[in-house]
Amino acid sequence: MREVLPELMAWWRDGETIGVGTVVGTWRSAPRPAGASMLVGPDQSVVGSVSGGCVEGAVYELAQQVMADGHPVLQRYGVSDDDAFAVGLTCGGILDVFVEKVSKETFPQLAAVADDIEAGRPVAVATVVEHPDPAWVGRRLVVRPDGDGIPVEGALGSERAQAAIADDVRGLLANGRTELLTYGPDGQRRGEGMRVFCAAYAPKPRMLVFGAIDFAAAVARLGSFLGYHVTVCDARPVFATVSRFPFADEVVVDWPHRYLNNEVAAGAIDSRTVMCVLTHDPKFDVPLLEVALRRPEVAYIGAMGSRRTHADLMKRLRAAGLRDEELARLSSPIGLDLGARTPEETAVSIAAEIIAVRGGGGGGRLVELSGRIHHELKT
Repeated sequence: MREVLPELMAWWRDGETIGVGTVVGTWRSAPRPAGASMLVGPDQSVVGSVSGGCVEGAVYELAQQVMADGHPVLQRYGVSDDDAFAVGLTCGGILDVFVEKVSKETFPQLAAVADDIEAGRPVAVATVVEHPDPAWVGRRLVVRPDGDGIPVEGALGSERAQAAIADDVRGLLANGRTELLTYGPDGQRRGEGMRVFCAAYAPKPRMLVFGAIDFAAAVARLGSFLGYHVTVCDARPVFATVSRFPFADEVVVDWPHRYLNNEVAAGAIDSRTVMCVLTHDPKFDVPLLEVALRRPEVAYIGAMGSRRTHADLMKRLRAAGLRDEELARLSSPIGLDLGARTPEETAVSIAAEIIAVRGGGGGGRLVELSGRIHHELKT
């Protein structure tokens, strides 16, 4: 929903009714991830996508029906036999799409949810998408971390189900995970019959770029494009300026290792954080990497430099006491072998490696590989 939120809120605030189709489950090579949404507006216009074009026509028609009769529908699209083209999901993947009517009456908490998302406050929306009793379908809970105002809004009609779902959703929210959960009809964790889609909106993942050089400006721009909250840090105030890094969310003047230590102490580093060390100066890089490589939760740590620089860096880090298993977490030289030369090309190389590491890909050309294209995202 995040990517279609501006249009959704504009219609919602005007008191309009919107048809919303959301991918709640995927199998095999489904082209869009769970959580991808498509809107059908009151003017019959379409915003967003649930399949990259494969089944949008069918979802459009279903959304119009749901807007008219008010009954939400969970619909499965995609087959892998000779009927694939009839459905439109020609890639062979399968996806479940939940289509519902959204308005001020059906989703009164939406404005508060949108405010949380825009402000970077963690919030999750848990929606019943399947249940033996049709009256349950479409009921939702809005869940926030403990201590953040009202932790749970909405009602399911069962205290047992509400308690179980809120507890599980809070755990998913802590890790920024969107997931389809299965319960018994009254919230029994070992039962079946009720499926609940949890859309978790955690703050953006962080990209820390150390070294205020021209390559860092290109990496910051691409990191922002990929949806990261980008911080550029350098101890040299003449280089670390907002004007040089317009695409960074923040520019910090501090010694890199001291800044990182402070962020760790503040709990601001998690399993989605990626770090790009671009200074290739040992007086900055060695103390910084001593801290970074000892943080097992960090998703990616890369350092720029030549083969000779890398060999010298590894020697210095070993002398500082880092173990082989800690050093093995370092991507150095940083990036994939794309033949990059310019700062912009190098940024693509670095971003590609981050995507490959987080997405479980090998970085090879798809035309030269076999097997499934999409991998499970690492959290």
